[in-house]
Amino acid sequence: MKLGVSSYSLHRAIQSDGLTILDLVQWVADHGGEHIEIVPIGFSLDDNPDLIRQIRTKAENVGIEISNYAIGANFIQPDELSYRAEIERVKKQVDIAHALGAKHMRHDVAYREIPEATIHSFLQDLPALVKACREIADYADQYHIVTSVENHGYYIQASDRVQALVRAVDRGNFRTLLDVGNFMCADEDSVVAVRKNLPIASMIHLKDFSLRSGIRQYGEGWYPTAGGNSIRCTIVDQGDVNIYEILKIIKNSGYDGYISLEFEGNEPCLYGTRVGLDNARRIWNEV
Repeated sequence: MKLGVSSYSLHRAIQSDGLTILDLVQWVADHGGEHIEIVPIGFSLDDNPDLIRQIRTKAENVGIEISNYAIGANFIQPDELSYRAEIERVKKQVDIAHALGAKHMRHDVAYREIPEATIHSFLQDLPALVKACREIADYADQYHIVTSVENHGYYIQASDRVQALVRAVDRGNFRTLLDVGNFMCADEDSVVAVRKNLPIASMIHLKDFSLRSGIRQYGEGWYPTAGGNSIRCTIVDQGDVNIYEILKIIKNSGYDGYISLEFEGNEPCLYGTRVGLDNARRIWNEV
């Protein structure tokens, strides 16, 4: 197992502390991370080959890997022209992943608001999503890159929907980036869902949430699950996701890939990421 950090965890430090993505690469190495996942928030890699080279060189110099490149995407489009444009845009992002030296790339596939994120909509949209993901995976295969869908964004968040998409795409280099916490956003037990989807995981996000019943509002910092409960992001192993049991399942499965800590809580991001990374490392050694 290689434990590292998603740059998304630290993007607020770019905005508030004046750090750069190169500083974040150094920070991850300084705190014992073995890899960094690049998420272009707070900076852009589009038409920016110099920064791409700088990131890659910085990671090599500090001795960590670039594990993954993660972007958003939405293949639910109003017309065929827009649909094709989105596919071509994501293929250009595959080129960026290759330039970074990453062998994994996560792209989202679809988004619908909670009232529209039904199983009926999913079944209706599935053929278009499969076609897009298959074309992008085939394009990425020339670089030996594994593309993936994350359980993310309400619509493609439940474990069964992720499985259905991965199986239908039917490409060896299209799998899932398994976020252990995000299942809670779909009101799914994370331990059960991790056990179900671990066999098709190319990479893992380690994330934690606090969960409250949806019978009342809890104020700033909380947002709804698909089923109307309330959750708040927090430091790994300080919330209600059973991180200990999940890491035990992952370790006992023989999984030997990347685990990327993703922090998006209200605590200062450098603090929250550091404590979560320490907790993850400690638990992994215990289980």
